[in-house]
Amino acid sequence: MTALEPWMAAPDVPNLLPGEDRTLGQGLFVDLMSSSCWFTNVRSCVTPPDWERLRRMITRRAGMRCEACGAGEDRTVQRRLEAHERWAYVDAARVQRLKRLICLCTDCHTVTHYGYAQVRGLEAKAFAYLVKVAGMSHAEARRHICMTFTVWAVRSATTWTLDLSILTDAGVTLKRPPTRLSTPGSPQQRLPPNAVPRGLPAPVSIQGRLLPESP
Repeated sequence: MTALEPWMAAPDVPNLLPGEDRTLGQGLFVDLMSSSCWFTNVRSCVTPPDWERLRRMITRRAGMRCEACGAGEDRTVQRRLEAHERWAYVDAARVQRLKRLICLCTDCHTVTHYGYAQVRGLEAKAFAYLVKVAGMSHAEARRHICMTFTVWAVRSATTWTLDLSILTDAGVTLKRPPTRLSTPGSPQQRLPPNAVPRGLPAPVSIQGRLLPESP
């Protein structure tokens, strides 16, 4: 049995992570992550077994439904259920704290990462879905997107420390994420030069227990 341990299923994580706020960020909206924290999403910061544990918990507690639009998974139309992070920003301490993990369908997840949708040529689809699900007029949706990108530009001028304590306090092991410039096919590599903010901050630091550096 000891030899089989690497292939054994890990125990489930709790349905409510320590310190998680399940009320943070209700509904569908554009939710851009500061460019200084690109490629430090939860999946890139945890080991594969722990990511599977988190994925199972997130979809199960959502009743296998998107928490924004209520849609279920449908592979025939390429709609999957995916995990998305909600963050709280502590400006004075320059801390970006993970506060919630939410289950979103592919369409809603595309809306939240609106800048990436632009890169992929999906802006029109994302805009239409935002209007439909959020019940916004076209003018309201445009104002919301403009405001969100303004906030994103301000936050992208700061180097944030990621606080992932709701994961480590639940027994999840962190690993070092890939560097944003070395990641093949990254959004930053695919954006035109005039779309990439100049003077990006140094790579973000992460609070929590990290795996050792690779040799």
